[in-house]
Amino acid sequence: MSEHDGGESDIVVIGGGHNALVCAAYLAEAGLSVTVLEGREILGGNTVTEELTLPGWLHDSCSSAHVVIQSNPLIRNDELGLISQYGLKYIVTDPATVIPLDGGEAIVIHSDLEATVREFARWSVRDADALRSMLQDWNSGLRRAHAFFSAGLNPPDDPVSLRYDSMRRGTAWDFIMETFEHPVVRQAMIWMAFATLQSPLQAGTGALPAAMMAGRIEFGWTTPVGGSGALPTALAAHIEDHAGRIFTNAWVESLVIEDGKCVGARTKDGRTFRARRAIAAASHLTELPKLLGFSSPMVDDAASRWRPGLSAFAVHFALRADVRYRTSSGPVRAVAGGLGTPDGLQRQVMAAQAGDLELASPWLLMVSSTVVDPDRAPGGVFKFLTVVPEFLDGAQWSHIDGENYANRLLDIAREHVDGLDPEDILAMRVESPTSLAAHNLSNVGGSCHGGEFELDDGTVARGWREYRTDVPGLYLTGSTSHPGGSVTGRPGRNSARTILDDLGIGSATVMSMP
Repeated sequence: MSEHDGGESDIVVIGGGHNALVCAAYLAEAGLSVTVLEGREILGGNTVTEELTLPGWLHDSCSSAHVVIQSNPLIRNDELGLISQYGLKYIVTDPATVIPLDGGEAIVIHSDLEATVREFARWSVRDADALRSMLQDWNSGLRRAHAFFSAGLNPPDDPVSLRYDSMRRGTAWDFIMETFEHPVVRQAMIWMAFATLQSPLQAGTGALPAAMMAGRIEFGWTTPVGGSGALPTALAAHIEDHAGRIFTNAWVESLVIEDGKCVGARTKDGRTFRARRAIAAASHLTELPKLLGFSSPMVDDAASRWRPGLSAFAVHFALRADVRYRTSSGPVRAVAGGLGTPDGLQRQVMAAQAGDLELASPWLLMVSSTVVDPDRAPGGVFKFLTVVPEFLDGAQWSHIDGENYANRLLDIAREHVDGLDPEDILAMRVESPTSLAAHNLSNVGGSCHGGEFELDDGTVARGWREYRTDVPGLYLTGSTSHPGGSVTGRPGRNSARTILDDLGIGSATVMSMP
């Protein structure tokens, strides 16, 4: 093979996760020639849909909810035509989430403010009023400040932005305890605030209760038709429609540096793909020093500060039919359900940090995508998601460890959910931190949400705040870039904005603000 057989384009994007594809699509929309290199055989990164259990059962391997991305102008304004031109379809679900309680009760979060206020009022009229006030406050200005923060931009210099910054720097736990009083309402709010797998006790999570609840009330548990992989499929169609090239099975082993500038990428099979104007790397930040092959103070510093945070544990089920949640008004089918008490979540976070498990009342997300998208399977597609230590008792997870904990989660769920008896389960696949990291090499430490960075002031950031590096021509994107993991599209859009502005093209040609 010739060293140059990969060809040349304006931009080379390393990675095929949804953020890398978002970045590539905006750059292609601006008229730049783009090449995307994805190391796996499938596009999407952690935003993929696969047959993980039985033929015909389409599971979302990691991400399922596409709620946060709805507020991104990419989707909100359909900036790239993914919805109007490229077939992306979303379903806003109601209920948004069902949180079962003891005694056959449940608190239900609806994709409707008044319905959710009435639900909260069943437990506390004061808390129902507090919910309404919180969301009015959020929508009157805090939400816009949050959008600027998510976009990596400085918000307007006004009292609302200062109040948002103070709110964000606090903890979700303190905000909830100060705002709400009833134990059931607090349980629902803390469960919701943890949906991005950040400890509610951690500074920097203070805006999550309002942001997450506002999103669920506006968008439910937004579900892409056909699975999470529908998003990268639409993005790929856009890129190719704009003369972009996409290569799978193209694992990048090194970057090409000439005269101190990053000008290309070499893949494992010996091809070299050259970039005339820039490289956008969605590679995990801990992998970049190896790709560079020399010391970059900024990249080395970022890599040294990265931590997995809370590692994920997932169980995928092929069921005969969708599960039903027990409530006082009868059985309810819902795309999303949640279990776990605030005290249990506190114990779980501490146990994960100590290499142990919470067995009594862990935070547990349950997802039933086929409730609103039945064409994904002949029966029910169902998933558990929770957090566990990266290493269990100091060692990697074994198959037996995973099976045992999955069965413990089943025992807990069966106390509140019908349709999970042994005869209802046709197949089950367990994904521990060890197997998640093997399934997708970007899941370093079993972290599907991009992990976190320890900063000098003792705080923790979800994503690295800089998109430019100290290597000319090299930019960052992906889940280890601000604002971190989850399906937001923000790291991709933010990086594309930075590149377009630096190249003198101007991001305003293809995107609105923020």
